[in-house]
Amino acid sequence: MNQFSRHDQKLELILRTSARIFAEKSYHSTSMRDISRATGVSLAGLYHYCKSKEELLFLIQDHCFGRVLERFQERIKSVDDPFQKLRIFIENHLSFFAANMAEMKVLSHEAESLEGDLHKHVSTKKERYAKMARKILREIQEQNGNGGAVDLTVATYALFGMMNWIYNWYDPSGKLSVNHLVDNITRLFLNGFLSSSNASFSIPPSRAKEKMSVWRTA
Repeated sequence: MNQFSRHDQKLELILRTSARIFAEKSYHSTSMRDISRATGVSLAGLYHYCKSKEELLFLIQDHCFGRVLERFQERIKSVDDPFQKLRIFIENHLSFFAANMAEMKVLSHEAESLEGDLHKHVSTKKERYAKMARKILREIQEQNGNGGAVDLTVATYALFGMMNWIYNWYDPSGKLSVNHLVDNITRLFLNGFLSSSNASFSIPPSRAKEKMSVWRTA
């Protein structure tokens, strides 16, 4: 058991350090030698813990999504109110990634860097996580009596966009606490998500069908 524990701790050090370097330099610009130097683990030692740099990226992504899913499912076991579920969902996501900002950047920037079965495995977890959010939002719409006012796919990925963008601007050691961050994002999201299609303000019709290219000759 002690030997397994030491192995586990060393692997965690390698993954944590790899995530930091991937976040700083990007996955494709990082070599196994960079990770070896940063961790103090020989190249031979690194390959003892993982077969390749891609497996390192996979383990980082798989571990993060696994932990977030596990923590969320545990926390909502006895919760029925969809608004409370959403609050827990947002708090769980933001508190985890506020403590793991490098990992959040890697998950956002390197989402398509995995290939084959590794990509499929992580994508399956991501889809499961997104479906959980979508289910909560559908429950909120039904309870609030405004089903269909906002498309659920748009709402789900807009919520993730708000939460996942924080690595660009949020400072966990700054004056804005995680609790205040959660409060503000929850209020901003719900005020838009639950607004009636008959709201008093007027929304101009979309002109999205007009294709606009950055190139004049397009």
